[in-house]
Amino acid sequence: MSDAKDTDDEGEADGLRKIIHVDMDAFFASVEQRDNPDLRGKPVAVGGAGGRGVVAAASYEARKFGVRSAMPSVTAKRLCPDLIFVRHRFDAYKEASRQIRAIFLHYTDLVEPLSLDEAYLDVTEDKLGIGSATRIAELIRQEIRAKTRLTASAGVSYNKFLAKIASDQNKPDGMCVIRPGEGAEFVAKLPIRRFHGVGPKGAEKMARLGIATGADLATKDIAWLRSNFGSFADYLYRAARGIDLRPVRASRIRKSVGGERTFSRDLSAGSELRETMEDIIDIVWTSIEKTEAKGRTVTLKMKYADFQAVSRAKTVDRPIETKDEFAGIGRALLEEMLPLPMPIRLMGLTLSKLEGSDEKDEPRADAQLSLL
Repeated sequence: MSDAKDTDDEGEADGLRKIIHVDMDAFFASVEQRDNPDLRGKPVAVGGAGGRGVVAAASYEARKFGVRSAMPSVTAKRLCPDLIFVRHRFDAYKEASRQIRAIFLHYTDLVEPLSLDEAYLDVTEDKLGIGSATRIAELIRQEIRAKTRLTASAGVSYNKFLAKIASDQNKPDGMCVIRPGEGAEFVAKLPIRRFHGVGPKGAEKMARLGIATGADLATKDIAWLRSNFGSFADYLYRAARGIDLRPVRASRIRKSVGGERTFSRDLSAGSELRETMEDIIDIVWTSIEKTEAKGRTVTLKMKYADFQAVSRAKTVDRPIETKDEFAGIGRALLEEMLPLPMPIRLMGLTLSKLEGSDEKDEPRADAQLSLL
């Protein structure tokens, strides 16, 4: 299924790039279903099935029941009683990712991986002289299917923001093209939750402010946005107009990997906080494995009921290699902060000082996306 037409003019306007965002469909779960025929067509979750387990990935059969990544396994099982849990096999995922990366590099050297299962490609000057980003995206998807027996969705546009939105449009196994002149109109029709970086809490805040769609957002001037959303305002202003000036960076350096949970009720008991820490360790370590990150600093962040934020960090003298080591540091940081002076509404854990990162680099334009 695809909104794409095979044309050669999607990036010909002066100064515009030809950008493809490729996103594998339910990558971890799809690899498991590919390698185990007994799992095909069934609801599958990659992750631990125990009381503290977390869903790392869910097949589309499981998603129909509302199962999502980062969801506690007990919740997922309640939503889908027939859900089949399998332990992750990161070696298999990394091998599939290596094959996919090689396919990308056949068409362009400007590949910016975001994780094992997605990447941006700039094909303005593609290596094979094909000229059409739409055609290149179709060829890439065909080659991925032929060589890995997996499916990928793709978005094609003239900037990264629009390409990433487009890749979500016709999932799974689909493609969407947003051509020059179509970006603002396309974004205007989107629910605000589709804007990358606008999470459930951010969407709730926007709803209170009368913002439900991209069109609503586009009516707000930059001063109003800054007064309500701070440093996130510049991104929102540009996104509502389909503008994104970030280049595809083949040498993009990730500075940190992390995750956090906002609670439905404030927590203060040590037992609850320790159990929550285990959930967050599982979530973040999955991201660390997925991005192949190696870092030396673990930071624990908490936000009290009065919204005051506090953090504690520990840096070791060599990259953290195992989940046990990462978990041990996270647990120790939590114990240092107990007992808490008041309940907390949020807890997060981050791995930073990653190999190859340069703390003096300018922050990425989307560096604040996870704040809402």
